[in-house]
Amino acid sequence: MLIDDALRAFRDAVCGAEPEIDLALGALEVARVEHPNLAAAHEQQRLDVLAMRSGASAVGDSVKALHRLREFLFEEEGFSGNGKDYYDPRNSCLNDVLDRRLGIPITLSVLMMEVGRRVGLRILGVGLPGHFVVRADVGPDPVLLDPFDGGAVLTPERAAEVVARALGRRAPMTEQHLAPVTKRQILTRMLMNLKSVYTQRREWTKALSVYDRLLILDGSAAAHFRDRGAVYVRLGHFHKGLSDWERYLTRCPQAEDADAVRHQLRQVRQRLAALN
Repeated sequence: MLIDDALRAFRDAVCGAEPEIDLALGALEVARVEHPNLAAAHEQQRLDVLAMRSGASAVGDSVKALHRLREFLFEEEGFSGNGKDYYDPRNSCLNDVLDRRLGIPITLSVLMMEVGRRVGLRILGVGLPGHFVVRADVGPDPVLLDPFDGGAVLTPERAAEVVARALGRRAPMTEQHLAPVTKRQILTRMLMNLKSVYTQRREWTKALSVYDRLLILDGSAAAHFRDRGAVYVRLGHFHKGLSDWERYLTRCPQAEDADAVRHQLRQVRQRLAALN
């Protein structure tokens, strides 16, 4: 399969061992779906400048350095959650977050993680149900913070309230919910957010680019083949769509939607036969 330069750059950014993955670079390669000409090196330098200007690296105590970083990013620089236009694709692009000082929970979390890393803080992503926050390993106990809410400190009880608001119902919170996620999981979640936006907007070419990247991150996720096949068909790339659907049915012959996919596959084959 031929792979274009942007997809190759994404693959190179995310396919190393987990400790070697540069999360900011991976996030910027995600943003290239929306911004094909994005210069990742320039955006990385902007993160370097933020870290330097924060002054957090000069604070010897890690707890105080964390609070200095919070103050700098959310009070002085004005980064905030875009609750008014949550589904704007720019909220999922780290370069746009740097430009507009607006984002959604996961991009604001990546911002805090990456600026924090540059000042010597260990800040990890935490994928709560329906929401994304960060965990800073400072002092004797980890500190949970919500970058979408100005970096507010979350107690476990407060985290449960945030989840209840996001889901519209209360859900039991366990230690597993508060465990850090991997960089690949973060990038997957960013791509899933963009996939939802592009599907809703019927921007199928961009949705296709998202699925290509999701399959690089997890080629075993058969549902991505099923869904990419549907996008190919919408774009008129029928043979590629059929190939993806056949791949899905080979992997998941007993899936609940297998008969529906077989029906779609037959319809497209009949359509192609009628064209010959």
